[in-house]
Amino acid sequence: MPPPTLPPAAPAPVSAEVRLAYVLRHFRLAYPGAPDVAIGYASQQPRVAIADLSTGFFDGNAPHPAAPHWRAWQGRQVPFFFDNAAAESLLIFQGNKAIIAADIISAAFYLLSGWQEYFSSERDRHRRFPYGASVQQQYNFVTLPVVNYYFDVLKTAVEHVSGQPLHPRRWGSQQAGFAAFISHDVDNLRSAWKAPAKAALKQRKFGLFGKLLWQHLTQPDAWDNLEAVAASTAHHGAKSTFFMLPSAKKAPNGTPNADYELTLDLERRLQNLRAAGCEQALHTPLGTDDSYEALRNTCRRHWSLAMRGNRFHYLSWEPRQTATLVNKVGFPFDSTLGFAEYFGFRNSYCQPFYPFDFTSSQAVEFLEIPLNVMDATLHHPNYLQLKPADILPALRPVFAEIKRFGGVASVLWHNENFDPANTKNGPQQFHEIMTHLRQQGAAFLTGGEIWQAFASEDSAPNF
Repeated sequence: MPPPTLPPAAPAPVSAEVRLAYVLRHFRLAYPGAPDVAIGYASQQPRVAIADLSTGFFDGNAPHPAAPHWRAWQGRQVPFFFDNAAAESLLIFQGNKAIIAADIISAAFYLLSGWQEYFSSERDRHRRFPYGASVQQQYNFVTLPVVNYYFDVLKTAVEHVSGQPLHPRRWGSQQAGFAAFISHDVDNLRSAWKAPAKAALKQRKFGLFGKLLWQHLTQPDAWDNLEAVAASTAHHGAKSTFFMLPSAKKAPNGTPNADYELTLDLERRLQNLRAAGCEQALHTPLGTDDSYEALRNTCRRHWSLAMRGNRFHYLSWEPRQTATLVNKVGFPFDSTLGFAEYFGFRNSYCQPFYPFDFTSSQAVEFLEIPLNVMDATLHHPNYLQLKPADILPALRPVFAEIKRFGGVASVLWHNENFDPANTKNGPQQFHEIMTHLRQQGAAFLTGGEIWQAFASEDSAPNF
């Protein structure tokens, strides 16, 4: 397959003032109520002074900076981009001032904004920025929320100069230390019979094939299970968010979208699920992440879903275009940004954030709830092939990092993987994850509830 033709990259550089404002906005969202302390580069003589070490990097369009310098911070080895490796101390206190030797503003902006994706020309067969081209893969830190560690350095500095403790965000009515967002992409409702039927034909078991076909024609499909999925999630005190895929038409390259139609009967079922506390949002089909017309028309036809939020099918996201389109259409939140190939933190951040629009050199208006864990990532021929018993042990450190910084654990489990026949990444593994999150004290929130928590507090101040 020939490489995709990419939209042109924005030629304008991103100024230090823009980078500083973008990063500090998210710092103050991560630590609500932080005191108003002057934070800036050393030349500005603020009370918290940060070394300016980007040396023109953001005036160009190189996707990757120099290799990071690794430092110990809070019991972890953390990669610091744009660092003064000769400085032995990362943080220095001088009276009522603090000096940070690494340019954590530039490093946080680089990771959080998705700079590497925007200026890279690497795309996979689904036209996505691949994990294999990322600095997270190159330096092996995808499971570490590096930007949160940068913020922890800044938090320590602010606490010193202000004399006030800073506390991470709390979640839900119970003021929990972290949150969990449980979602289900509904790609298939009628295809559970296909794989066993094909196997029966291949083995010339025509009687079994006929039985499976008859069951398909006369009985509900094993994947037509939205009510059972909602009940499984509710068992743990959580509410499901269903991302509904509104198109059964294949993409031009033959990749499938939904295997079902949004019929009146299905709409009634969705209404009943909403009445029971579940959330529904739009799972926009292939071909909408890089076409404003296609995305707008899809949203107009299914506005009741679009007004609640979005996730693109196949996690499609063109870094040079999609954020602008999502912002223009007006979704309140999106939850697409995660690597399909590996669990963890695509933007090296465990909190929701506002993506950066390089065409306008400012943050977008919609909230991104990044995706940390997808069932297909954990066991799939093209991705990881974890054994069932290894899934939760692999994820525990990721969840521990999210809890440490008061973030959101975003877990996607497709409805088809609630089929009891799936013993690889199926219902048992889902329940093990949910039990762990509940035991760790997560507040289970919908995407809309997470968005409301940010919308009620964030006024996009200038710093």
